[in-house]
Amino acid sequence: MSILHAKVIVNPVVGAYSTRRKWPRISKLLKYVGLSFDYEYTEGVGHAIELARVAASDGYQYIVAVGGDGTVNEVANGILHSTSPTETSLGVVSTGTGSDFARSVGIPRDYTSACSSLCSSHRRLIDVGVVEFKRGGQTLQRFFVNVAGVGFDAAAVETTEKLPKYFGGTIPYLAGLLRTLFGYRNKAVVLSVGDRTEAKRVLSVVVANGSYVGGGMHIAPRAELGDNLLDVLIIGDMGKFELLKALPTVYKGTHINHPKVSMEQVTHITIESSERLLVHADGELLGECPASFWLMPATLNVVV
Repeated sequence: MSILHAKVIVNPVVGAYSTRRKWPRISKLLKYVGLSFDYEYTEGVGHAIELARVAASDGYQYIVAVGGDGTVNEVANGILHSTSPTETSLGVVSTGTGSDFARSVGIPRDYTSACSSLCSSHRRLIDVGVVEFKRGGQTLQRFFVNVAGVGFDAAAVETTEKLPKYFGGTIPYLAGLLRTLFGYRNKAVVLSVGDRTEAKRVLSVVVANGSYVGGGMHIAPRAELGDNLLDVLIIGDMGKFELLKALPTVYKGTHINHPKVSMEQVTHITIESSERLLVHADGELLGECPASFWLMPATLNVVV
């Protein structure tokens, strides 16, 4: 077995701080499977972006994210902002609440199996989404690898971020979703896709590169990480009790048959609103609309 050398970026607070407790075991597993590495802990929001950017620019051809989907997003952004993004591969050891990117791309979600797969020679070249949004009066951009969106799901992310970090798994996401549900009001938006512009009232607009969110919700069952397309799911003016009734179907992917849900595949979409409309990417709250989403095909190598 060839010895690989990697930079491992560890987010110790992920999973109700359980990643810090798991790291000694994960570290031993990585050494056992033959991975030569050095590691760094993240120290706050955005730190993994800088650590990954510097590592990729310094010549590391392999960077491993240990944490949740937000950590994976930051490490991917760091790689893509480096001086050698095409020469650097992303590895993932999921320890977060959702592990939705791992589920979408085909990486084992338990960290023991994930560690074993990190010495694989198999790389999967995936598409990457880009979202442009507003924050603090500035227009900013962020890459996303799995799922982004605006509306109810972004508001649920905002609520979840404010909840105590006592639990791992899907409990925080579901708690945030239910708490958001009873205070949320659907928004009037203008959607622009190609030459078509449409005004409507929506609960949420999901822009998917991968197919899973929220710890296993099959939000975009037709999405593929390498098909050169974004899957856009528009949830129309759905009421609270309608949403609660439909929620179990999201885990099966059959929600797309609901009369107030529509899906289409695009390469670019712009969303505007006269109301405050939040934007998230890979489960991280970014800012507000107006927002534009587009695709960069075959952009990031992932070890699977």
